Amino acid sequence: MMTSEARLFESISDDIRARVARGELKPGQKLRSERDLAEHYGVSRSGVREALRSLERGGVIELRKGPKGGTFIRSADPALVTQSLNDVISRGAVSIASLTESRTIVMTAVTRLACERGTDTEFDRLDESITLTEQLAKAGDFKGRRVQLLDFYRLLAEATRNEVLVIMVSALTDLVFKLMAQYDVGPRPTTTQTHRKIVRCLRRRSADEAVALMAGHLDKLHAYFRKSAVEAGPHTL
Repeated sequence: MMTSEARLFESISDDIRARVARGELKPGQKLRSERDLAEHYGVSRSGVREALRSLERGGVIELRKGPKGGTFIRSADPALVTQSLNDVISRGAVSIASLTESRTIVMTAVTRLACERGTDTEFDRLDESITLTEQLAKAGDFKGRRVQLLDFYRLLAEATRNEVLVIMVSALTDLVFKLMAQYDVGPRPTTTQTHRKIVRCLRRRSADEAVALMAGHLDKLHAYFRKSAVEAGPHTL
């Protein structure tokens, strides 16, 4: 049974989360002091501290030290989603198959929306990202190539005008790429060629063709990744 103290600190953290969701508390904004929060909520300072620790673990706030320190609302960070996903995967709660399937579902939806909403300027940025990826590969900078591939998917998500999809794509792609690196699975040699074909489809507003290309590309990549993961055994980041 939940104690009254536990209910109190949860009610505080729930209220602060709700205020962030409503836009009353914005990223970078400083919260009141522990003493002021305790007076506001009518609880002890220890209850406030527990609520703040919970919010910090959840990535809602960050605690800064020093003369200008305090408790601040955090900006949305895809890395927090990535770490949460990795935690459940490493505990066996989520399979790599579920992860890759989710990424394919999200990326095909993103591709379709980007085709509908993207601008020529955004498609130009995608082509520039592909060119840079090719240059890095030729130079033998495979770490840089991976970073640039991440950027391609992020730019594609940004063309949807949906900030939730941007976070989801960044988190899913980052985690898949990190796991692939651990299993020594690199991007497919034809990746940039496929990406160029996808961008050409986006420019023509050929959504079905773009989605089919994205789905086919990811299905082949993920199948190879899953096979390598089974052969290598469990890994964690």
